[in-house]
Amino acid sequence: MDTFWQHQPRYPSAMMYHKPTQNSTRRILWLLVAGLLSVAAFGAFRSFQLRMPGFDQTAILIDDLPTETAQSQLPSPQPAAATAVPATATPQLEATSEPTPISEMAAPPNDPPQFAQNGEIGIADGIVPEGTTVFDSDLPAIANLDPTLLNALRQAANDAAENDVVFNVTSGWRSPAYQNQLLQEAIINYGSEAEAARWVASPATSTHVAGLAVDIGPYKALDWLIQHGDNFGLCQIYGNEVWHYEYRAEAIEAGCPEMYLDPTHDPRMQP
Repeated sequence: MDTFWQHQPRYPSAMMYHKPTQNSTRRILWLLVAGLLSVAAFGAFRSFQLRMPGFDQTAILIDDLPTETAQSQLPSPQPAAATAVPATATPQLEATSEPTPISEMAAPPNDPPQFAQNGEIGIADGIVPEGTTVFDSDLPAIANLDPTLLNALRQAANDAAENDVVFNVTSGWRSPAYQNQLLQEAIINYGSEAEAARWVASPATSTHVAGLAVDIGPYKALDWLIQHGDNFGLCQIYGNEVWHYEYRAEAIEAGCPEMYLDPTHDPRMQP
């Protein structure tokens, strides 16, 4: 018995736990070696990518940054270079539909056709400042109107004022020089004498030169005159000129006469 125990380890528990401790240490060492090999391999791969021709290094670097930082590091987009156009090139216009013929166009319904004035025509020739009314007797365009027409206009304006309607005069009496200037400019703007005659009469036939016509605005005043103008003998004469009014005494009892299509249909406008 004594001989047997002399050959046995004195501390059997020490032998029991010695081998597992060595195995754990070896596993840890292998894991560290594997990790170092993985890092080295990844570094070598990235280095190979960065050396590849045409590879976007900026994209790789930015991908590693946080989202907001990466966005701030992105290069600003550069505008595309403009294509040079030869100086002798003829600009190509985009095809459009056929323009409306001038004969089918209507002038603004709250104002007569107005054209640029030269320096020689002024207030004395019948030009009216903006905001002129039928009560501005100091202006030749108003003072030189036919007294019967002017009286009817003022009576109508007084009645319309009760409904907050104001009659603005856009044109009244005109001198022959002013009328001729308007006619010449209309020929240029409308392209022919025949078309211009639909809007502007000659000095010899114009009822504005005779003081027998007045042009009224704005829309609210025209609407009022359409409904009540005949009660004062005030009538629209031409279908294409809703602003042009003349006095017709018979309208007070029988209503306004039928309108002409335009001035070229008016016998008074024939030379």
